[in-house]
Amino acid sequence: MARQLGASRVVGSAGGSHKTKKLLDVFGYDAAVDHRLGDLPGQLAQAAPEGIDVYLDAVGGDHRAAIGAIRPGGRIAMVGAISGYNATRPAPGPDNLFRAAAREVTLRGMLVSSHFDLFPEWIGTAAARLADGTLRTEETVTDGIERAAEALLGVLSGADTGKMLVRPGAEHGAPKAARTGPEAGQRA
Repeated sequence: MARQLGASRVVGSAGGSHKTKKLLDVFGYDAAVDHRLGDLPGQLAQAAPEGIDVYLDAVGGDHRAAIGAIRPGGRIAMVGAISGYNATRPAPGPDNLFRAAAREVTLRGMLVSSHFDLFPEWIGTAAARLADGTLRTEETVTDGIERAAEALLGVLSGADTGKMLVRPGAEHGAPKAARTGPEAGQRA
């Protein structure tokens, strides 16, 4: 999507080599950083040596690496904070926020619920891109409503790939393998 909207290079972040490889091989990212390996500033400098213009954050947490790599006039969109959903104490904030000010960066929160009026347009766009393969999705399916808490904990620990779904009424057993493609849901 970023490339279709004009990005010349797209860098993703995921937890674990399996997920970062999937960003490159399945979803077409140009580079990927593994937040579990540490040294995010170094990984990001290697993945985006000229810096970044847009940082889309759906996870929350420490943003030092992204703020350190943001270019003048860059934009940061904050759309989620799953890393702090079970926090027992406040997460440490970035200690380089003045860098964002010095580079005249825009930091903006965004809630999907503030844009329901755009859903009809998005559904048409997403459906066409799912059909032609330029938008790919993935989901992890857990069978049995009694395993819903386990599935939620899996999301919070990064055990899922893509959207985590619980299929009620299915037979007990191990989670189904992740599926990709238009039949796998509406993950964007």
